[in-house]
Parts: sequence; structure tokens; C-alpha cells
Amino acid sequence: MDDEWICGRLGEDEPWMLGAVNPPIFENSLFTFPNAAELGEAIRNEDERYVYWRGTNPTVDLAQRKLAALERAERAKCFASGMGAISATISSLVSAGDHVLVLGAVYGPTTQFLRYLEKFGVTHTHVVDLDACDSAIKDHTRLLYFESPSYMRYEIFDIPAVTRWAAGHGLVTVMDNTWSTPIFQKPLTMGVDLVVHSLSKYAGGHSDLVGGVVAGPSRLIRPLALTEYQLYGAAMSPHDAAKVIRGLRTLPVRMAAHQERGLAVAAFLEGHPAVRRVNHPGLPSHPGHRLALRQMSGFSSLFSFELATEERDEVAAFLDELRHFRVGVSWGGFESLVNAPALSTEESVRATMGIPAGLVRLSVGLEPAETLIKDLGGALERMAKA
Repeated sequence: MDDEWICGRLGEDEPWMLGAVNPPIFENSLFTFPNAAELGEAIRNEDERYVYWRGTNPTVDLAQRKLAALERAERAKCFASGMGAISATISSLVSAGDHVLVLGAVYGPTTQFLRYLEKFGVTHTHVVDLDACDSAIKDHTRLLYFESPSYMRYEIFDIPAVTRWAAGHGLVTVMDNTWSTPIFQKPLTMGVDLVVHSLSKYAGGHSDLVGGVVAGPSRLIRPLALTEYQLYGAAMSPHDAAKVIRGLRTLPVRMAAHQERGLAVAAFLEGHPAVRRVNHPGLPSHPGHRLALRQMSGFSSLFSFELATEERDEVAAFLDELRHFRVGVSWGGFESLVNAPALSTEESVRATMGIPAGLVRLSVGLEPAETLIKDLGGALERMAKA
């Protein structure tokens, strides 16, 4: 099966579709059974049987099947948010006294959740590269968590090398693949155990849903689905699942357009004198570009660049000068967005991740690249004159 067919047609010829071009949304909170024995059997297998909305639902199940197929996974489980997926996944793999290795910069709330787990006796250590893992691993380390490209800095890690090292030390690997989507990168085929996503970003694609997913082998997904998914109460709604299905229909063509526009904007910024550095792995100048070409089939349009300043007020002034980029969090929709960690992230967190004060993050949307380039160029010129 190719990705385009999975996104558009997988699971959509089921009898309950009745020939509809859009899957129905099953709004019911529960399902009934012909007898008590059948109900008991369903409850024991609630990760696969329709019993109660909090467990699963036909609309949600269709989204899960598509996402699992895209990631080349046995199973996937959708959550009400990306952090719902991340927190449940990490929780399912650790116990009190365990230790987590975090490779590179990761999503800020993921770090916050790991700090939260300290109250339950789960500790973690951030390391900058794979070489540092050798000295940071402990006897009670159970999990290695990372993103590639990494958060805000967009560094590329050698995924097969990471997974070989982790497997050699008996660690489970979890990777956030939101940046690339399974259209451009398939970590499970490179040895990663579990992949997580925020479906709010490119997968949804329209800035109108919040959701998350974890995908991987049944041996890891099933216990998570029966325990953390049920107990945390972070079930995805069928309405959000329908939006995920809608977003997946156009994901391949949208990602191609995002890639084209993102690279055009990044190349413009790389040549501007007011910009110190552009962090986009699709640029040949990026230190990880050649590695990225080996393990990725394309590049999304989320990247960062560093202004020639470390002054927080000047960074804020630059954002305020932009006319077409909207100032806001999140990314992956039609609209282009700008954000700066120095304005919203604790200095200690930025220091841990190596994020400088002058760093600006862009999410290049689907507007014409020349419009976005003109907006950025004008803002940089006005900032220089201020």
C-alpha cells in the first residue's frame, strides 16, 4: 500500500460506510450487546471492541488504522491531545525508581511532564548527542526519548544508530515524529519502538483540532490502550477523529507544498545579513543535511533562525513588525505563524536545550512564498532602522 492510498481509501470500503464518500461520525457514548457473556468478552478486550467511548469508537478506530498503516505499525492509539499521547506512552514504560534518557532538545511540555514524574521517583537526564549517552545511562535507565529533527534547533540524529545503541542497552525508544509526519519519515522502519505525534499539526492540517497518537507494535500498544488510555481519560472524540481523517486525505499534497514554500523562505533568510543562522535540515548548509537525505524523503516547513541580537525586546519588536505571519503557538496549518522561545520559555529550559535568546521559529503555511519573503524582508529592514 502506498501512502496516498492509505490516506484516502484505507478502511473506507467497510460495510458500515454504505458507500458514503465521507466516513460517518459515531456519536454514541456506548454500545450494547445481545447478552451478558458477549458484554463480558468485549470489556476484557476493550482496546479492540466497541464498548464505551472512552475505550474506542468506529470513527476513531478508522483514524487509528490509517495512522498505523502510514507509520508501518501494527497498531496506533489516538488521544485527545499530543501531550495525552506522550504522557500516557512514557507512563506506560516507566515505574518508580526508573530513569529516562532524553536525547537532544524536545517539546517543552514533554520536559515539563518528565519533571512532574520526579514526584513519583522517575528521574531523567538530558544529553546533547549519542556519545553523551554512554556516560549518562544508569542501571535503572529504561527509556530513551528523542525527536529528529529536534525541537527548535532542528538537529538531525542518526536514527538507526540511536536505536542500535538503545537496543544494545535494553532500552525502549520513543520518538516524536510530528515534524516530518509519516509522509516524510518512518522511524519504526529504522528500529524505533514507539512513535508519537501531535495530530494538531500537519496531520490535521487545518488548525481546528487537538489530538495525538502513539503507534508501534501490539505488545506495547495493547497494555497502554487498556491501562493508561482508559485511566487518564484522554480519549479522542469521534468528531476530532473525523477531522484527522479529513486531514489525512490531503496530507501528501499539503506536505509537498509546505516543503516547497518552507525551503524558499529558508533560503531567503540564509542570505540576509540580519540573520546569523538558519536551522532548516533541508538546506545544504545544515550540518545534518546529508544524514537527513538518507533517512527522510522530504522536509516540512517548520524551522528556526537566529537574529543578530540577543535582546529580548528586539526579538519582540521583530515579531511585531511582521504583517503576514501571525504571532502564535502551534503550526502545521494553512496560515503562517511566528514565535520566539525567549518570549515564552523559561531561561533554564532554553539553556538545557541550547536555544539562544535571538532564536525565532517560523511555521511556513500554504500562502505564496513570495508574499512571505516580502513580509520577512520588510520586517528585517524596519528592525535594522529602529
